[in-house]
Amino acid sequence: MFKWNKLGRIFIPQNVPGRDWLKEFSQAPSVLVFEKFVRVYFSCRPLPDENGQYESYTAYVDFDRGDLTKIVDIATVPILQLGGVGTFDEFGIYPVSVIRRESHIQAYYGGWARCQSIPFTVAIGTAISRDDGATFTKLGEGPLLTSNINDPFVVSGPKIRNFGGHEYLWYVAGTKWQKYEGRSEAVYKIRMATSTDGLNWVRNGQNLIEDKLEVDECQASPDVFFHKNRYHMFFCYKYSLNFRNNERGYRIGYAASDDLVHWVRDDTRAGIEVSEKGWDDESLAYPHVFEVDDQIYMLYLGNEVGRYGFGLAKLESYVA
Repeated sequence: MFKWNKLGRIFIPQNVPGRDWLKEFSQAPSVLVFEKFVRVYFSCRPLPDENGQYESYTAYVDFDRGDLTKIVDIATVPILQLGGVGTFDEFGIYPVSVIRRESHIQAYYGGWARCQSIPFTVAIGTAISRDDGATFTKLGEGPLLTSNINDPFVVSGPKIRNFGGHEYLWYVAGTKWQKYEGRSEAVYKIRMATSTDGLNWVRNGQNLIEDKLEVDECQASPDVFFHKNRYHMFFCYKYSLNFRNNERGYRIGYAASDDLVHWVRDDTRAGIEVSEKGWDDESLAYPHVFEVDDQIYMLYLGNEVGRYGFGLAKLESYVA
């Protein structure tokens, strides 16, 4: 079992001045460790337009490596520009996961397009950076992974990892859309793709994590790391309907595996819960686990899926 000590909310987007494209939300935090600082990529939004529609951009905030609550820099421009008219990422870049290559840093990201019968659809794109991850250049205008016969709806939430020289991309696949109180709500599950070069991916369209709440349980943000001779996945899950601003919202779940294919879910071992009061007393979402200087940490979102920032927790203990 894991036991996490919450260190508090360490970033609040509303406190960042002078950036019209960064007014609220700091969603899907993802880390890249540097010699003197830890860079956290996150997705943010300007204020909605006259029709109540949002766009989404991705920025970064750098924290002092010796004090992960101390901000030392914040991006002045988005790391990626939105796509042109009719492209898969015309209206949003969210979320982003990065990995170091020999000659560059590569990002995998969700690109958002607006639709008519449903509010949006998402596909996965990729981009590279040769300036230490401050800005990225897309490898093309189209997506790297999009809907297919096994993944017919939303394809999003990429988390890139390399284990034993093999590339793994955990992602979220929509399985259907439901109507509720005049809205279309997506149901989505956690799946995995593999690759030998980071560009050509093989996926089998199989759900990895069993349902707990209901058959239409929504699962997101699969974050996998290796610790004490096992693979561990932290993720978030919620009810598919009537989940906004109440107890039906996201919680953090946990599963373990010996082969990265077969996972045993046991949320009681996650070791982190909503607070009794405060910014994370209704919801916990989008966990990201990383290691710095022999210490394991978790970044996570609170209420309203990161509208008011993200928090940090430190691993206090783990018992197999």
